Amino acid sequence: MTQLKIGDKAPEFSGKDQNGNLISLKDFKGKKVVIYFYPKDNTPGCSAQACNLRDNYDSLMKQGYVIIGVSKDSQKSHQKFIEKFDLPFPLIADEDKVILNQFGVWGPKKFMGRVSDGIHRTTFVIDEKGMISEIIQKVDTEEHTSQILKN
Repeated sequence: MTQLKIGDKAPEFSGKDQNGNLISLKDFKGKKVVIYFYPKDNTPGCSAQACNLRDNYDSLMKQGYVIIGVSKDSQKSHQKFIEKFDLPFPLIADEDKVILNQFGVWGPKKFMGRVSDGIHRTTFVIDEKGMISEIIQKVDTEEHTSQILKN
């Protein structure tokens, strides 16, 4: 779905998190960023993915990763999702789909025989220089951290 490739410069995104704080890629220069796009707060797969990242957060941090989640849910929805699962990382509310379109993860999806627009669950790993070092499109929601750390 995405047109971005490994080795491309990551899009310079900016968006507001669950608390209304502006988060931009430029804030993380010199750090490895994991930006993961997921369809919807409080759904089984999205909750499993967020909890896997939460449970392995210390390991990811020790290896220099910053975690950012993005969906088109509202800030209020993100706040409830974070509180419910005690998530230690920010979630950007991209209700206007600006970041989703920058990364090319919004588009037609087939679900139960019907086609509709939605978020393609995708994770991008961005290196310290702002370049895409990994794109994970076949996300294993329950083992996502191991997919990230294998690189």
